[in-house]
Amino acid sequence: MTTAGSSDAHLSHVHIVPPKVLLAVWGALLALTVVTVAVTTVDLGEFNLVVALLIATVKATLVALYFMHLRWDRPFNGVIFLIAIVTTFLFITIALLDSKEYQPTLDEGQAPGLVK
Repeated sequence: MTTAGSSDAHLSHVHIVPPKVLLAVWGALLALTVVTVAVTTVDLGEFNLVVALLIATVKATLVALYFMHLRWDRPFNGVIFLIAIVTTFLFITIALLDSKEYQPTLDEGQAPGLVK
């Protein structure tokens, strides 16, 4: 049997975000999308991928913080989010380093169908 006092403890706190904040975040996401497209026209060499991933990380963080209300949630959930971002960063970094290390080199005559 539950009492009125104990059932209130299970209700979660709802945070209402002002529309100005949501519109500002939406504008930032649009601006970052334009920057992502603009970066593709600039030759940064090996850093094109790094810049694109950094912009994507910032965009994902904005979405998680404001549209998923992580900014106003318990700090533990923020720590879990940071751990997920760092783990993803490490996984992508190690995968890219490993794939660059084992790029095959073709000697002339090894791939006769390959046109230079």
